[in-house]
Amino acid sequence: MNTIKVKSRATGRVTLADVARAANVSPITVSRALRGERAVDPELVARVQVAVNKLGYLPNPAARALASGVGSHVAVLIPMLSNALFVDLLEGIQRTLRQGGYQTLIGVTHYDPGEEEILLREQLLHRPAGLLVTGFERNEATRNLIAQSGVPCVHLMEASSVSSAYSVGFSQADAGAELTRHLLAKGYLRVAFAAAQLDPRTLQRLAGWRKALQASGLYDPKLEWLNPAPSSISLGARMFEQIMGQQPAVDAIFFCNDDLAQGALLAALRLGIAVPQRVAVAGFNDLTGSDQMLPPLTTVHTPRAEIGNAAAAMLLKLMRGEAVDVPCVDLGYRLIERGST
Repeated sequence: MNTIKVKSRATGRVTLADVARAANVSPITVSRALRGERAVDPELVARVQVAVNKLGYLPNPAARALASGVGSHVAVLIPMLSNALFVDLLEGIQRTLRQGGYQTLIGVTHYDPGEEEILLREQLLHRPAGLLVTGFERNEATRNLIAQSGVPCVHLMEASSVSSAYSVGFSQADAGAELTRHLLAKGYLRVAFAAAQLDPRTLQRLAGWRKALQASGLYDPKLEWLNPAPSSISLGARMFEQIMGQQPAVDAIFFCNDDLAQGALLAALRLGIAVPQRVAVAGFNDLTGSDQMLPPLTTVHTPRAEIGNAAAAMLLKLMRGEAVDVPCVDLGYRLIERGST
């Protein structure tokens, strides 16, 4: 059986030059063959692939980025990995980018502008081909880094009319207002808004809630329950108990996230508070399990996976130097009425 001998290196890593010797071709031919260039003779491509497989060669993306000035990956900045919303978003992003030949380098900002700036600086050192960032609100230093990097960038989860920015998302404020109007149309007059985390998109939903109540002459600042702690089912249960204990006149609660609303429904069951007969409960994002609650949760379905797919597709066009006809894509949302209201 023939074996391919590889010259050892201090690192023990198989190099492109090793592949070239094994395939009896030049290193530039190996490079072109691995990039899929059509000008390379198919017979040479086959020889290169045989050598790659036998040697277990893995291309060095850092070296490729240094040589070309552009990497083969996309930097993605998201606030959390523990939130199913962003997991769905990432699934859509990675599926589309992999089909386009790109990998993702994920950074988690924890809703911290300073941490986002540090992550972006680190990721730009790896020369990403593109950037995907969540929302538009960030500190000035990070905005300048994005603007001056020359790296194509698409914003996620929010829609903007700013002509110089590329974005895929929906209007958080409009969605918040529509859910509030739904509750008002059902006859609820004291609609509280309960929120945690207080990130920019949560505050946009709050603005929509306020706008709808103000238009109906029913706004009362005492109906706002804002907690900067991370959103969770347990926090939702505690907030529900607090609201019902301190504001007994409340007849509906709009929770900014489904996990809070799910916790509220569990607390209502434990306390024997009838939903929606005594108080209606609504959430946001239509997370897994919301349709299985008792009663099933009324919420706003947000197209996270679709946003990820569309944003990645837009970024692929930008990275290829192709024109993007619609820089701001609004994928909308869908109100889902279930038994909790």
